[in-house]
Parts: sequence; structure tokens; C-alpha cells
Amino acid sequence: MNFIPADESRFFIWFFNRYTRWSLKRRFKQLWIKQEYHPNADSRTVYFLNHNLWWDGLIPLYLNENIFHQKARALMEDKQMQQYTFFSKIGAFSINLEHPKASIQSLRYAVKSMERENSSLFIYPEGTITPASNSAPDFKYGLAWLYSKTEQIDYVPVHIYTHFIRSSKPELYISIGKSVDHDKTLSRNELTKFFEADIHRLNSETRRVAGFSDEGFKPQF
Repeated sequence: MNFIPADESRFFIWFFNRYTRWSLKRRFKQLWIKQEYHPNADSRTVYFLNHNLWWDGLIPLYLNENIFHQKARALMEDKQMQQYTFFSKIGAFSINLEHPKASIQSLRYAVKSMERENSSLFIYPEGTITPASNSAPDFKYGLAWLYSKTEQIDYVPVHIYTHFIRSSKPELYISIGKSVDHDKTLSRNELTKFFEADIHRLNSETRRVAGFSDEGFKPQF
């Protein structure tokens, strides 16, 4: 499939932000957010997230428009973008996970995108939706490749979790961790293991309190 670049439209971003806010309130009993990272006007940030929910396609839009307020883009599998073409209008661009050369084209586009002031990128390093688990995730090497090719950019883990402990409607938890600092001289395999551990730590911390004390999380509606 041909590469699909981002083609942002302020109207589409405004409309789908309103749609996403309405949908989250309708589908979830509560949205909780824990935020340890706060970008400023000079920040450039790559957010890497676990990929367990259908909602993962819209969560970056919600986070950026309501929490981070950066010039956001997101990597999205080309098959999904062919099916949901409107995602390019809210900042997504495609990546072909089946062909390494095509993937590198998308990653280079991501590096170029991060040259913009106050830019951000959302990436799901697992590549596809996977079942939620207590175990560490299994990331592809794209995130480590980006990390090794960029400078003066914050890399921030974000963990997404849901439960039905208190209601027949699920509650949604988003834990935004601190910016991580790993040794860029490490191999991509070693860096990937560190990034997996970053998400696994947030996973463990969230599961410990979600639905019980909710320590550190604030309700959003």
C-alpha cells in the first residue's frame, strides 16, 4: 500500500475531539488520569503506549487536545488508515508493518515531523491490538529506532487500562509517566526491553490501585 501522510484539518480535529469526549462519557463510567509529565511550550515529545483497546485510535486526540496541547501526530497501521481515511485529517500517518523498507519510510517521516516546534508523536510499539496482560508487552523495534535517531526529545510512557470492578460499565485509566532517559548507545533490542519495562511498571502501578484507592489518579468527568 502507498504511504499515507498526515493531512491535518483544524475542523476535523475540533469535531472529533468533541465526538471523542462525548463518546468516552457515554461508554465509560469514569475516566481517570494520572499525569507525571507536563510538556511546556518548548517541549517535543514522543508518547509510547500499550495497545489493548479499540479506543486507542482516539485516545491520543483526547490527550493532546485536552491535556498536552502540542502539534500532535500518530503512527497508524496502513490497513487501518485505508479503512478509516479520516484519521489522516486528525494527524495520523501510515506505517506498513509487513515490509521493513516501507516501515523505515514512515519512521523517517516521523523524525521529520518531530523537527516542528512543540511537536509530539503517539506510537503503539506493539503494532497491533493485543490482549491486556500482567506481563511486559512485546514491542517492535520502531520506537528504539526513533529514539536512536532523535535528540532533545522527551520519551514518555503512557499506560491505558480498563476494569469492571465497581460497575457494569467500564472505567478507563490513563497513566502518563515521567520522561525516560535510556542510554542511546544500547542496541535496539536492549532499548526495546527498557521501553517495555517502562510500560510494564505503569501497568503494575495502575493495577494496584485502579478500582480500589485510585491513588494518584484524578477523575475527568
